[in-house]
Amino acid sequence: MSTKNFLLASLFCLLPFTLFANPIKDLLERIDPGASKKFVIQLQKNADKDFFELDQKGDKVVVRGNTYVNIATGLNWYLKYYAGIQLTWNDMQADLPEALPKVPHPERHETNLGLRYDFNYCTYSYTMAFWDWARWEKEIDWMALHGINLPLAAVGQECVWRNMLLQLGYTKDEINRFIAGPAFLAWWAMNNLEGWGGPNPDSWYEQQEALQKKILKRMREYGIKPVLPGYSGMVPHDANKKLGLNVTEPALWNGFTRPAFLMPTDSRFAEIAALYYKELEKLFGKADYYSMDPFHELENAEDVDFDAAGKAVLNAMRKANPKAVWVIQGWTENPRPEMIKNMKNGDLLILDLFSECRPMWGIPSIWKRDKGYEQHDWLFCMLENFGGNVGLHGRLDQLLNNFYLTKNNPLAEHLKGIGLTMEGSENNPMMFELMCELPWRPEKITKEAWLKEYLAARYGVKDEKIEQAWEILANGIYNCPFGNNQQGPHESIFCGRPSMNNFQVSSWSKMENYYDPTSTEDAARLMLEVADKYRGNNNFEYDLVDIVRQALSDRGRIVYNQAIADFKSFDKRSYARHSKEFLDLLLAQDRLLATRSEFRVGRWINQARSLGNTPEEKDLYEWNARVQITTWGNRTCADEGGLRDYAHKEWNGILKDFYYKRWEAWWKMLQGVLDGGEMQEIDWYAMEEPWTLQHNPYKTEAEGDCIDTAREVFSLLTTDYAD
Repeated sequence: MSTKNFLLASLFCLLPFTLFANPIKDLLERIDPGASKKFVIQLQKNADKDFFELDQKGDKVVVRGNTYVNIATGLNWYLKYYAGIQLTWNDMQADLPEALPKVPHPERHETNLGLRYDFNYCTYSYTMAFWDWARWEKEIDWMALHGINLPLAAVGQECVWRNMLLQLGYTKDEINRFIAGPAFLAWWAMNNLEGWGGPNPDSWYEQQEALQKKILKRMREYGIKPVLPGYSGMVPHDANKKLGLNVTEPALWNGFTRPAFLMPTDSRFAEIAALYYKELEKLFGKADYYSMDPFHELENAEDVDFDAAGKAVLNAMRKANPKAVWVIQGWTENPRPEMIKNMKNGDLLILDLFSECRPMWGIPSIWKRDKGYEQHDWLFCMLENFGGNVGLHGRLDQLLNNFYLTKNNPLAEHLKGIGLTMEGSENNPMMFELMCELPWRPEKITKEAWLKEYLAARYGVKDEKIEQAWEILANGIYNCPFGNNQQGPHESIFCGRPSMNNFQVSSWSKMENYYDPTSTEDAARLMLEVADKYRGNNNFEYDLVDIVRQALSDRGRIVYNQAIADFKSFDKRSYARHSKEFLDLLLAQDRLLATRSEFRVGRWINQARSLGNTPEEKDLYEWNARVQITTWGNRTCADEGGLRDYAHKEWNGILKDFYYKRWEAWWKMLQGVLDGGEMQEIDWYAMEEPWTLQHNPYKTEAEGDCIDTAREVFSLLTTDYAD
């Protein structure tokens, strides 16, 4: 070896391995082993804008971009629009063709929306509470493929708090009474409650710390910048006695005792904040972005000096990292205008949390701010789902309208990107695909044109019947209109606590009828007509089950109203027919959803149990999982606080064992009234709580043929229930 080559080889050995790591190669190998040999990946830095390009070099497809995330986005674009492969949450693998479809002409996409955010604190509890590394690895790949480069990274924040509180003199038992259990950490982190769902065993903290370190390592390999939870003043409710702090009086949140709040203007705020950031850095390093939401949904805040408080939070963060940016949610009254008016551009990044429905940045909306966010940078975000509820839902026209209104709008001068801020994910993939594509499409696309492209990519085929079905959905249930401010999907009647006027399921849904409920039946019928052609097509089978599920749910609401009308009319024969039809539909729904793992309560419960190391830990995590999706809290919080059924799930297993029992008792009671008895008051909580305490096993794996079962249960919609 020459002296020159020897020196070069020695130099390469000394350089860190990560300098040469190519995360896209590893991504391709996870998608399809051997796939990386079919692509040429080219990283080209120093571009004026974020971009990706598709090209051809011999028999290999070239994907280039200025960051690895942008290259992954280009790869995803190629897979969807050249290879007819759409990777999604329930299937992040694919069999790529031996010879890839060629890119006939170079294709370039660029965007000035350089920040693409992901997650809501609630997502970490409603969807991700029990994820392991295998599931997180898929999610990070999904993020990269969809252009996400700025996700909230909240796993393990409780580890930081435990270390900080130990430093402040709290005992392990006191800390355990403060930090919430796995399914409720989001609301503890948002200063809403203490301790509910706990105490967590030591092993929980150990495994969450290790998990977060893996998550952050993979994010940084991609060049993804994590948003770490910062400090804005939360302390245990007894901090005045324990630490001598001058804190707000503990208040209630839907029946739960809230943590206390140490005003950022307090003399010891900087000391506590510095300790928090020190422990955070020890475990997970520094970040360029920190998420903090002081005064979130805080009432009686008239005496707060918001300007001084905001500066104190910002200063504490900047001591930890002088170049860091404060990420804050644009939600109801937050961020308080008085808090941010004297801050400079670049201090804040505001998430306009519900831009597709209630934008705050200046266009028409019930939450409109006339001056928008003024000098501050912000992101246009899609919330889409509340409570992780199951249901077809979207605001296609409104999303496109609101997004394109930002173009050349003076109030959007400081728009820096987009965000996905859903409370629950793993649902309605169409809406997330559209949102993630919008920054990369220079032309204004119509709903109709995009939908055809989407369907060809999702199923790998073009089919007229499928297009007709989705056109019905896109103009109906997926087109929640301006002025309808409901929170997430049209809720399933099957999941509601029975009453004489059962409409919405959760206390805050703000549901309004906006689509013909028989339209989902029409869409389901069209999908079933071609279903046999697409057996084994994962995306088609998932959508088929979801659409037929929606059709059964919508029919259930019609039949419920018929049964109530029968009761009020004292029509015993019709009442018996319609109440039986309702229960039959509910059980049919349970059978249908058993055919897909995504719609089985066993998947959720078994995720929880799998994180436990002992029978006691497994039982604790299962209890967390069961309570969150049913009563949510204890009797007071469930009933008086209104939290019950907020996170309801139209899933196999819970339909039959939980929701069916409520409805069976209700219809039986009304039948008794028709037979001469009196209207009885049912103690619903007493009926519900036992299910949360059980440990009867539920399967995770799908059972039965989804197409045959969908056809069977759909036939109930045309069954004559006459005597």
